[in-house]
Amino acid sequence: MNQTYLTTQELSNRIKYDVRTIRERLKDSVLLEGKHYIRPFGGRKILYIWESVEHDMATTSREPPEAIPMANGAVCHV
Repeated sequence: MNQTYLTTQELSNRIKYDVRTIRERLKDSVLLEGKHYIRPFGGRKILYIWESVEHDMATTSREPPEAIPMANGAVCHV
């Protein structure tokens, strides 16, 4: 299975979101580790899986969310 791996900057250019927004607001709330991004070789660098991000961008707006917002601002993933 061929997947396209993108850095945060490359993802930013494709989806027209600021790099900081991706890191601080989307990562770990909308973009989930193992589904939308990986940390190759257990390191700090993050690579986003473009096909997963693109698929969920198109379907999330039409389907109910898979996360429940919590009072402290976090989300519970179901």
